[in-house]
Amino acid sequence: MHSWKAVLRHGATPLILAATLAGSPCASATPATPVNAARLAAAAQEPANWMTHGGTYQEARYSPLDQINTRSIARLKLAWYGDFDTSRGQESTPLVIDGVMYTTSSWSKVYAYDAATGKLLWRHDPKVPGDRGADACCDVVNRGVAAWNGKVYVGTLDGRLEALDAKTGKLVWSTVTVDQTRPYTITGAPRVVKGKVLIGNGGAEYGVRGYVSAYDAETGALAWRFYMTPNPENKPDGAASDAILMSKAYGTWHDGAWKQTGGGGTPWDAIVYDTDFDQVIIGTGNGNPWSWEHRSGSKGDNLFLGSLLALDAETGAYKWHYQETPSENWDFTSTQPIILTELTLQGRQRKALLHAPKNGFFYVVDRKDGALISAEPFTTVNWATGIDLKTGRPIEAPGARYERTKKSFWAMPGPFGSHNWHPMAFSPKTGLTYIPVQDVPLDYNYSPDFKYSPQRGTWNTGIEATTFAGPGSESHRRLLAMQTRGALVAWDAVRQKEAWRVQHGNLASAGVLATGGNLVFQGTPDGRLVAYTADTGRQVWSWQGFDGIIAGAMTYAVGGEQYVAVVAGFGGSNALHAPFAVAPKVGLHGRILAFKLDGRAVLPDNTRPLLPPNVPEQTWPAETVSRGAALYGHCAACHGFGTYAANVIPDLRRSPMLSVKSAWDAVVLGGALADKGMPNWTGRIAAEDVEAIRAYVVDRARQLRDDEAAAQAAAKARDR
Repeated sequence: MHSWKAVLRHGATPLILAATLAGSPCASATPATPVNAARLAAAAQEPANWMTHGGTYQEARYSPLDQINTRSIARLKLAWYGDFDTSRGQESTPLVIDGVMYTTSSWSKVYAYDAATGKLLWRHDPKVPGDRGADACCDVVNRGVAAWNGKVYVGTLDGRLEALDAKTGKLVWSTVTVDQTRPYTITGAPRVVKGKVLIGNGGAEYGVRGYVSAYDAETGALAWRFYMTPNPENKPDGAASDAILMSKAYGTWHDGAWKQTGGGGTPWDAIVYDTDFDQVIIGTGNGNPWSWEHRSGSKGDNLFLGSLLALDAETGAYKWHYQETPSENWDFTSTQPIILTELTLQGRQRKALLHAPKNGFFYVVDRKDGALISAEPFTTVNWATGIDLKTGRPIEAPGARYERTKKSFWAMPGPFGSHNWHPMAFSPKTGLTYIPVQDVPLDYNYSPDFKYSPQRGTWNTGIEATTFAGPGSESHRRLLAMQTRGALVAWDAVRQKEAWRVQHGNLASAGVLATGGNLVFQGTPDGRLVAYTADTGRQVWSWQGFDGIIAGAMTYAVGGEQYVAVVAGFGGSNALHAPFAVAPKVGLHGRILAFKLDGRAVLPDNTRPLLPPNVPEQTWPAETVSRGAALYGHCAACHGFGTYAANVIPDLRRSPMLSVKSAWDAVVLGGALADKGMPNWTGRIAAEDVEAIRAYVVDRARQLRDDEAAAQAAAKARDR
């Protein structure tokens, strides 16, 4: 067979690629067969396409395409772009199938483009109610679609799974996958396995019971469901998880708030299909409440929180599990991307999975039975000193269980994780895994007065996070900003050692793509797309855009030309919760960007202006401001802890509404911006408390005004 380089440069066309590489680069070429089990299983043999979330079922985020390489990279230019009609966080990885690109934006909208020209073919709006944004802990994001037999599938923020006609975007079927009276969300991409569409859910910060569902891809009928935590009454759910949860998992839980909340465990991202063992491997989420004391009386491992869980692909029956963080206590999810591969370890071939979850350890696990092979920290970790390879359990550091000591524990990592949802990549050419790393600590404090609240929009963590909000938090904020670091780390999974690192300063993470051109691509929150050599980490190319890039790039080929594509749009948990840890550019809307050699597109500036601090003359008593600081916790998840904002969602300190009580009340208590994602808080916050919050925000706006004036004065003094 011809090399991929020859295919792209000289027009050689192996039969499997003929439909996408021969002739005109239009998007209307009809493939020999629709996306089916055979094509997905052999996706690595169709590098011109990117047919599933991670590129192939192995989800290695690697493509052998090498027309764009270390020698030609200087010629890489923007080929086309498409503007979305949504702003906020854009986390999708596009699919390209036979010349058509399918991608999503925030608010679960779906777009189809001609992959060569960028012509918009169709758009689908699932019309997610704006007030559902209050149920999303980490922005109204969506990470992409799945494809099967002429249809495209998307999970919506309000818990629906929808099938769309791939040619027209028309709705084929829609099914509600969650109890919509509870604060469930869907942000992850579906996966299609053997004619079934798999989807998980999120919401563990608020209080829900997580599960994965499989639906018939043609009809939307439920095929099977597996819950990640037991039924609090230890009785059957009529689900595939019944036997294992009742026989093995329930005994690892004890009395506590989990019986009200459901315990969490939401599988909101990683779902991979292992063709070698015909199993689905799922990364499960954190516990609810976070505090093990409140959740389960400081007893039991709480299966299957913080775990890798393997299920039979046909029936959903339990096969094996490995719990990475027993008795999870820090929001250490295991939902981060999973890569399937084979490694030669001690002279023996092992079918392994590679995993870098939030807790900071890089795991190599045998896919046959879930046996731990190795685990080492891939960045700064202080909650545990290592992993015991005999038991597979972490060796916890003194004081890490903050509820036992009733003392503050400054943890590294914190709930943002050493690695979060951002895609990592594995190159078979270098044998290295490329991890988007972030070092973001948190000061955990046990909350002795915690009581579960079923009120929508209320976080139920059982801790007091003094790092971010309230009086006296300024020193914590400064310390956090000093310690927060982002990096791209190349990790040798065989030797369990770092091969190279690119330090990003205080920039947060973004997803990663590796290619056969000896390149690794990664975006930045300040709007750049950067290419590094995969073997050494040397920067060889950088492109500056106008909006932050946090999603993972992908690559494809049409008409004999290789493209690299990525969605741009700053947002997500880092942007909303800890914006002082990043240096973003924020646009009025998200975009899809496509690059090729000698591209000629020109990108217009879409960034939104930064308004000055709005400081009305009105003043309030100190006790009112202090009460508002405590009540601001209702607002922090979207508007930034301590009011620090990255302009993704309007910075309240700069809001024109701040000056006029009636305008402020119209938004907070009148629902004037409900369609934009700002919920109506009537019945949840008293009118006098809303006014106290306004008093606190005005106080913070005054401080911002003074800080900016001092900075400007200092800058003028330096220029003299």
